[in-house]
Amino acid sequence: MSHSSLFTAVSLGLFAGVTASTALAETSPLEQQLKDLDSFQVIAHRGASGHAPESSMAALELAHEWGADYLELDIQMTSDGELVAFHDDTLERTSNGEGHINDYTLAELKDLDTGSWFNDAYPDLADDAFIGAEILTLEEVFNRFGQDARYYLETKSPQLNPGVEAALVKRLEAFDMIDTGRVLIQSFAQESLLTIHELNDKIPLIQLVWYYPSEEDDERLVEWTGVTPGPQEITNEDFQTVAEYAVGMGTNFIYEGEEVIDAAFIQKAQENGLPVHIYTINETDEMQRLLDWGVSGLFTDYPDRLIKLTE
Repeated sequence: MSHSSLFTAVSLGLFAGVTASTALAETSPLEQQLKDLDSFQVIAHRGASGHAPESSMAALELAHEWGADYLELDIQMTSDGELVAFHDDTLERTSNGEGHINDYTLAELKDLDTGSWFNDAYPDLADDAFIGAEILTLEEVFNRFGQDARYYLETKSPQLNPGVEAALVKRLEAFDMIDTGRVLIQSFAQESLLTIHELNDKIPLIQLVWYYPSEEDDERLVEWTGVTPGPQEITNEDFQTVAEYAVGMGTNFIYEGEEVIDAAFIQKAQENGLPVHIYTINETDEMQRLLDWGVSGLFTDYPDRLIKLTE
């Protein structure tokens, strides 16, 4: 090879290397987050809520320590407009309070004990450190884990929490969680997701669905809010409609002991560009079965079990 040919070859090789490096460098954190959704995701349901009180700092700390891909939390609003992580619309099940959470100010909610119930319900897992656990604000969660975690947040009962979408987007922007690829927003309420999409169309959205037997014909499955037809009737066009605003779907696997989706549903969704995340799977045999089906992610109260299974 002549010197000029060798120079040309080396130059082309260097150019190709620089081009590849540049292309790699140009992948934004948000783009990387979307790429990562093509691989399996461990979603810690209300934190490691099989080991500590749900949505508590203790549960989130464990899930983060074990390496869950996402910390999943339900977001609601207090009467004075603060965003808090709490699942139920009412306080009785997981606190010593009563009534609707959005009827209370943040200061009033902070006086509640959201940990002792766990010790009573699960004496084998009881820990004195759980006593007096406070309801967390979203800001407290972000201040603790920052950019070191990814967050899977649900706009919970938006009809009871008017304005939650705008408040949530404002808080995500303030903490720079969007461009850095740190957050997914999920909801059963399609309107809530569309509102978020209008406020900031860069936020990746997950459409939640819940399938169960029709009251008119229990052999026919329907979806809770009507956002899609039942799994037996859903078409490519139905999935494409969801894909116009969402990057994935979250669905139940079982209703009252009966399976409501199958491997074909998962494959069809994924062929239409929608990764499928299944909630809430806690037994290893079911985890393995869904992994074999090629599911894109699982919500679980036991992220340690799922991580061990996927290692």
